[in-house]
Amino acid sequence: MNVPMIDGDSYLSEGTFRSRYVWLVASSGALGGLLFGYDWVVIGGAKPFYEQYFQLGSPSLARWAMSSALIGCLIGALSSGALSNRFGRRRLLTLAALAFAVSSIGVGLAQQLLVFVARRILGGYAIGLASGVSPVYIAEISPAQLRGHLVSLNQLAVVVGILLAQLVNWTIARPVPPGSSPHDLLVFWNGQWGWRWMFAVTAIPSILFLIATFLVPESPRWLVIKGRTQQAFRVLERLGGAHYTNDVLRKVKRVTHDTSPVHIRRELLSAGMLRPLMLGVVLAVLQQWCGINVIFNYAQEVFAAAGYQVSDILFNIVVTGAVNLIFTFVALFTIDRCGRRFLLLVGVSGLGIIYAVLGAFYSLHLHGKPMLFLVLAAIACYAMSLAPVTWVVISEIFPNRLRGPAMSISITALWIAGFILTYTFPLLNSSLGAAGTFWCYAGICLSGLLFLYLRLPECKGQSLEEIEARLQTSAPLEK
Repeated sequence: MNVPMIDGDSYLSEGTFRSRYVWLVASSGALGGLLFGYDWVVIGGAKPFYEQYFQLGSPSLARWAMSSALIGCLIGALSSGALSNRFGRRRLLTLAALAFAVSSIGVGLAQQLLVFVARRILGGYAIGLASGVSPVYIAEISPAQLRGHLVSLNQLAVVVGILLAQLVNWTIARPVPPGSSPHDLLVFWNGQWGWRWMFAVTAIPSILFLIATFLVPESPRWLVIKGRTQQAFRVLERLGGAHYTNDVLRKVKRVTHDTSPVHIRRELLSAGMLRPLMLGVVLAVLQQWCGINVIFNYAQEVFAAAGYQVSDILFNIVVTGAVNLIFTFVALFTIDRCGRRFLLLVGVSGLGIIYAVLGAFYSLHLHGKPMLFLVLAAIACYAMSLAPVTWVVISEIFPNRLRGPAMSISITALWIAGFILTYTFPLLNSSLGAAGTFWCYAGICLSGLLFLYLRLPECKGQSLEEIEARLQTSAPLEK
């Protein structure tokens, strides 16, 4: 196919008429992030009540009930690369939506702890699939100049899911009188039915996501890799017009090689993949180990240590969700202007400083509004940097033919790190105290800042194929 070289601005301006369709497709793909965000946080609001319902007196049982979904996430992430390479990105999103709808209703109906945990693992599997496939799908349908915006929609959906879970928890939970005993929590409506509705209501967005997956096209880059060029042409033409289509097809074919499973495994282990794989894994782990997740997963303990009662805690959690949403929009509108590197360096620096101060406040036994302010500041830093930008970077630094498996490795590292963080936070908190725990997270942020400063390239404005070619030839990317 002999076509003239078209620069990004010209084909993007031609595709402006179709920009609504591009945003619609990307938004549909990002709905998996909404389920991810809801599932991530809903358990924090339900935790005081289901623990009493299942009589989880043992700390190890309580941690298992809290962390079990992460096992499913790990399994889903591990399988997402191979499955999406074989069956396509869209079919995996459909499977994730269906599994999560079944899991949501199932958890709400659980009568025994074993059933509760098994259904939470199924929901985690759905989240693991979606977290591995949604950013890849969005990156592969996005023009270079909009890729940061569009992949950030996945994180925006995560944040909306978080805020939705917080609002649902706050709305469903009936007021708990100060000083209520564990038995009171059990016999209240919250202890019998409220926590069930917190989980079951997720079936509604799950079904909407399921419907959306039947209405969006398959990834054009996956279609080209599978030799279905005519289908890819039709998808690309609808996304951006004829000139854009010819240019993208030419670039994709230029970097498409043998895609057999044996060759893919050999390439994943090659020296040329070491740089992007290391960057993807470290970024994924840093996103979890920076410590912000414990504020969501263990919000009850964090705010209780700051002197708040149960009803105040639920309201403060909603406030954190609102701040998270606002600063995710900051990232959404600056990532393709300021770049990935700038946002990550600023955000990780801010988190390190805030955690150091937060630890000092805990050591001085300060409570109330200063603690809430620091928590909100940390969430703001995270929401405009590590939260969205990690997904953007790891969705664009891998070659087309290896993006599914390589993304699977990064997301698997993310879920392993998330499981370790969630499971060990109570242990750290009891052995180091709140102050020592947050100082530990400050040290992790400092180490991450040094790594990013030395290793993170800037990829804004470059096509996926241009990034691939430069990384494969070890050419330096703009810093």
